[in-house]
Amino acid sequence: MIPIVFPQYDFKIKQLEHTRYIFDLIRKKYVLLTPEEWVRQHILHYLIQEMAYPKGLISVEKEIKVNQLKKRYDIVVFDGLQQPWMLIECKSADVPISDKTLMQLMRYHQVLQCPFWMLTNGRQNYCAQVESGQVKWLPDLPVHNF
Repeated sequence: MIPIVFPQYDFKIKQLEHTRYIFDLIRKKYVLLTPEEWVRQHILHYLIQEMAYPKGLISVEKEIKVNQLKKRYDIVVFDGLQQPWMLIECKSADVPISDKTLMQLMRYHQVLQCPFWMLTNGRQNYCAQVESGQVKWLPDLPVHNF
């Protein structure tokens, strides 16, 4: 497990009637503030501000086809050649990272073939490198140096 302590970020949050929204700096719009979205936004800010991942190489909530079904991944970070580099699956803080979470990520990986994976609920953070079909769990997030 990778211990990540999230700094205090200056999120843009607005409320319309009884519903709260948070501004997504990748999608450039306000999105419904759910517990999973809270984790996703923390990870995005962490990748960009702490890890210096280029904002322009990050994609959020895009549709892909998995076994003829339409699915949406949480986050994909691309390399300098616009190839999928890291697949990130986010869960809300009250959903433990489990085999079920890993299986969901692996279904997306079948399509995207990213060399790195991350599973997170904001409290439990796991990252792996996939090379020649072998999975190696990492002690830290990889440096994005493209």
